[in-house]
Amino acid sequence: MFQVVLTTAAGKRLIAKAAVAHPAVRAALRSGTIVIIAGTTNGYVAEEVLALVGQAEGFNRRRFFRGITTPPHMPTTETGRLPDETGFPGDVVIVKGEWQQGKTIFDVVDDLREGDVILKGANALDLSQKRAAILIGDRRGGTTVTFLRAVVGRRVRLLLPVGLEKRVSGSLDQLAAKLNAPGAQGSRLLPVPGEVVSEIEAVSILSGAAAELVAGGGVCGAEGAVWLAVSGSPEEEKLAGELIASVAQEPSFKL
Repeated sequence: MFQVVLTTAAGKRLIAKAAVAHPAVRAALRSGTIVIIAGTTNGYVAEEVLALVGQAEGFNRRRFFRGITTPPHMPTTETGRLPDETGFPGDVVIVKGEWQQGKTIFDVVDDLREGDVILKGANALDLSQKRAAILIGDRRGGTTVTFLRAVVGRRVRLLLPVGLEKRVSGSLDQLAAKLNAPGAQGSRLLPVPGEVVSEIEAVSILSGAAAELVAGGGVCGAEGAVWLAVSGSPEEEKLAGELIASVAQEPSFKL
């Protein structure tokens, strides 16, 4: 077993590499549709997927999000939106390996079928149950309510790339009930039925080794960092160490 520290940005890059390696994503790239819904973690996913299919040129994750959490000195709207969203590029929709530039989940949701894959980031992670929930700022439910029509109605695969810094304690259902109650203020919260891909799953997908969260935190850019204990066969540990080293210097996200 060895221990490693991953910053939030490094974790996002590791998760993105695992998402690209996921069997469902690889299959959908060949013969189906992939929808990468805009979000900061999914910006890394989009970079990795588009690089894989040789279409990375023209993509910039700098504005690849709808809502975002920023420090107090960088104010956003009540729902986390930037005052100026003219640089928003849309979601990344890939049909049989071809990037359909400018399209969003709203354009393609009714065409999605079993075998297709949606990737959507999350805001709350229950590690014990491997469940995630999404903050909802739009009164009509936003992208989340939209894509659930395909996930629940047509068995479209939902992957949830989400960093361990978003872990919460307690029941997501109870938290959602509190945030969604009449008279409550702020965003709503919706637990969703999908497959979580955090740094823990990423290590397993990419190397076969097992990772466990053992501590967290840091300073000087390591705020939100996670300590992982990684164990496996010598070959698995070696591969996991190499993969983690390859993302360790990922710079922090900048607007």
